[in-house]
Amino acid sequence: MTSAFLSAMDLIGIIAFAVSGALVAIDRGLDLFGIMMLALTTASGGGFIRDLTIGHTPPALFRNPAYVVLSFATAAVVFAIVRHVHFRRPHKKLKELYEQVLFITDTLGLAAFTVDGAVAGLNLPHTSAFLIIFLGAVTGVGGGLLRDLFAMKKPYIFVRHIYALAAVAGAAAVAFLPRFTGENPAMAAGFAAVILIRFLAAHFHWNLPRIQQDRARS
Repeated sequence: MTSAFLSAMDLIGIIAFAVSGALVAIDRGLDLFGIMMLALTTASGGGFIRDLTIGHTPPALFRNPAYVVLSFATAAVVFAIVRHVHFRRPHKKLKELYEQVLFITDTLGLAAFTVDGAVAGLNLPHTSAFLIIFLGAVTGVGGGLLRDLFAMKKPYIFVRHIYALAAVAGAAAVAFLPRFTGENPAMAAGFAAVILIRFLAAHFHWNLPRIQQDRARS
């Protein structure tokens, strides 16, 4: 069951993050090649960093071509849909739809890959709660961070809706719950925790404190 659960997490994460990467690329005016590459970067970036961190080389991206094929296929579908919809909806509604879809896919990808990365840490021969949580968080946020950097945007994880902290909470569930519930319920709890925190943060406009630039100047 654990293997099937992880496979499902991989599938959800790849598709969801490939969609979010493609949407950001389209919004930034990239061509089809750029859209496909940003989709792949978003879908595989976190896992790439995780694998290098724990010495799993070559990273899964190069060991399993399905990651590349699925990311490219997802990007092509998103490109076709957006190109079709673009001529049939007013710009304002299209922008609202873009924001909603980006939020949902980013949240699903974050939840799936946070669990995936935390389980990778959980299965290491010499591990700790800190390492498990770190691997879960970096796997969850790494692809989105690289996506925003490549798209020359302020990284989403630093500015919106408690993004990275949601990954930390989900990874912590995977790190601490297995001794009480077993691995599968812990993974489900971690996945649900990320989604719940993200949607609550978006609904109630939760953000971490920051210094407003206009106030700082005055």
